[in-house]
Amino acid sequence: MIRNILSILCGVFLLTSCSSKSKDGLKVAASAVPHAQMLEFVKPDLKAQGIDLIIVVTDDYNMPNRALADKEVDANFFQHIPYMNEQIKQFHYPIVSIAKIEIEPMGIYSKKIRSLSDLKQNATIAIPNDPTNEARALLLLQANGVIQLDNSNNTQLTTVNIKNNPKQIKFIEVDSAMLPRSLQDVDAAAINTNYALEADLSPTKDALAMESKDSPYANVLTVREGDENRPDIQALKTALTSQKMKEFINQKYKGAVVPAF
Repeated sequence: MIRNILSILCGVFLLTSCSSKSKDGLKVAASAVPHAQMLEFVKPDLKAQGIDLIIVVTDDYNMPNRALADKEVDANFFQHIPYMNEQIKQFHYPIVSIAKIEIEPMGIYSKKIRSLSDLKQNATIAIPNDPTNEARALLLLQANGVIQLDNSNNTQLTTVNIKNNPKQIKFIEVDSAMLPRSLQDVDAAAINTNYALEADLSPTKDALAMESKDSPYANVLTVREGDENRPDIQALKTALTSQKMKEFINQKYKGAVVPAF
């Protein structure tokens, strides 16, 4: 069964490395940018400690927590705490975050306008279709005067919580990974930074608006309950929260990704 699932992960989710010996390494599921890049950066340091880091790359937000709960991976690095908490509430996953690593400020992007003030009546905006990131997008639009919400403290906001929409903006809910592709068909889209970077969008140059750097949506390293103190997992945590990693984030992403430790 495990071998079959490993084969599926190798073929569908593009394992960075995969072999019959992969079970002897530390397997971490991660989205491609920036999480897998950050894991690749610490891979040599972990190797020097005798830890073989195996990176499972996926753009499917539903896979990493399920794989972690099912013991197909040892950790994951792709999500923020509100999303993790919603997944735990919905699926009862026995998982826990052990470190805040970085923040990827969500941005509003467009191929058709240069400012949110240019939005016309009945314009269309694409937003993420998962509950926590939809709320995040709506709060960003509120912060920039596009809409008003009935409760700014709700992390599960949806379009039904919009109480004032002066331009009668139409919202389309889209899978997060598909949002960059939607830019050709909508007036604007709220896109998570990892997907923006994968689509060669520069958050600091191309975004019409971005979350502030004190965003509560820090991405975390997540493990199964009971594995928090495993030596290999502690070594990974130390590597991801090191000064060396902080310098890597600042130099490589230039403000598009911000250290959270």
